Amino acid sequence: MDTERLLSLKEAASRFPISERQLRHLARAGRLPATKVGRDWVTTAEAVAAYLANAELRSRDPHKYKRS
Repeated sequence: MDTERLLSLKEAASRFPISERQLRHLARAGRLPATKVGRDWVTTAEAVAAYLANAELRSRDPHKYKRS
């Protein structure tokens, strides 16, 4: 991951229609490319956008109908 473009999951959740909690779950499960820096998870905007655009990955998402 390019460290200059890293976003915290809180920042990513504010940019995309997905909650921080769900992003954290996806990161822990290995379904979202992310890494831990200290105690916080970080990812890139491109990784979140790719996850949201991939219907196959999202079809296994148990919370996909609960997003606002």
